[in-house]
Amino acid sequence: MKPLKNKMLPFFAVMFIFNMAANFVHPVTPTIISDLNLSDYMFGLAFSAMMAFNFLFSPLWGKMAGYISSKKVMLISGIGYAVGQVFFGIAKTEIHFLLARMFAGAFCGGAYVSFLTYTVNASSVEARNKNIALNAILTAVSSSFGYFVGGMIGEIGAYISVWVQIATLVISSCVLYFVCVDDTRGSNKRPSGKKLIKECNPFSAIWQCRHFMTRAIIFLFLSYGFLNIGFTAFEQCFNYYLRDQLGLTSGYNGVIKAILGFISLIANGTLCLWIMKQRRASRYLALIIALCAFTTIGAIVFSAPIPFIISNVLFYAFYYISLPLSQSSAAYHGQGKDSNLVMGSFNAVKSFGSIFGSALAGFMYEFHVKLPFIFGFATFIIATIAIIAFVKADERDFEKISKNS
Repeated sequence: MKPLKNKMLPFFAVMFIFNMAANFVHPVTPTIISDLNLSDYMFGLAFSAMMAFNFLFSPLWGKMAGYISSKKVMLISGIGYAVGQVFFGIAKTEIHFLLARMFAGAFCGGAYVSFLTYTVNASSVEARNKNIALNAILTAVSSSFGYFVGGMIGEIGAYISVWVQIATLVISSCVLYFVCVDDTRGSNKRPSGKKLIKECNPFSAIWQCRHFMTRAIIFLFLSYGFLNIGFTAFEQCFNYYLRDQLGLTSGYNGVIKAILGFISLIANGTLCLWIMKQRRASRYLALIIALCAFTTIGAIVFSAPIPFIISNVLFYAFYYISLPLSQSSAAYHGQGKDSNLVMGSFNAVKSFGSIFGSALAGFMYEFHVKLPFIFGFATFIIATIAIIAFVKADERDFEKISKNS
């Protein structure tokens, strides 16, 4: 398949809008939980339920993108995600809340897997790293601005953010279908009914990952998994902490995330792209993850609003830089016929980390409001150790290839 250069700009533009919409509800979720008199731990448990189904279905969506094209997966999963948010909007009990999150999670994973696979498949070899970085940058920035828009709308009414999100998800999913081009590879045949049923087993799809796993990829996936365990625990607690401990409304949450969006845009547009051009970019990735661990100390130590928020802003900036670097490394090691499966599995690792991070954050918050931040710090340390092991394994592999050539 030839690179689809002329289709990347409209794709990224609509993807930006979709990612914004996906975050409209996050700043108002603490308000909804509070207004419905649900348990405090629901802020973590509900997100964990969503990410559990995201994790289970991500490898399947990655596989299906190779069979039916990424743009069809975008359409199906985007509309399915919107339906899940309808259930979320009408949920009144904890059980209904969790079921709605599960349904949405099963489909939202397909959207993000297809965004990555389309970026990889539609890019030339020369532009692939740049476009993957742009994908991650736009995801991070649009997430922040989505928080801002959702938070501002939430000042009018929390549920208005939900309904605006649903409409935007449906419209952007349909537009993506028309602006994107079929990226299926010629050698991929449509699966038979029996084979499709087999591949619907998420653990069967995950088991196929053994075909591309190397020592370096294992360490990269471990680092990415622990990084997202800690980040999810950190972020979910941060959002709820602002409402519960500092008494800030959804609008303040949105403004903080908008500031993060600007910082992320500047950091990724300068520092991240510079790192990607370096010969040993993986070493810089290890440093960035180590800085993520270091900056979480501020969230643990400070309780006053201003220093607490400033330390969190620094943490988010380094985390958002780590995303495109990690994705670029995964795409580089998984390029070729396994690219769809690799990127689907990479998204599954993120979801897997989010499952435990969010659930543990909710229950730990019940014991002490600072405990999720402490837990996040510990997981970032483990992620740093794993990424250092990845750097060593990656450099050994590079030396072997150099000697053989």
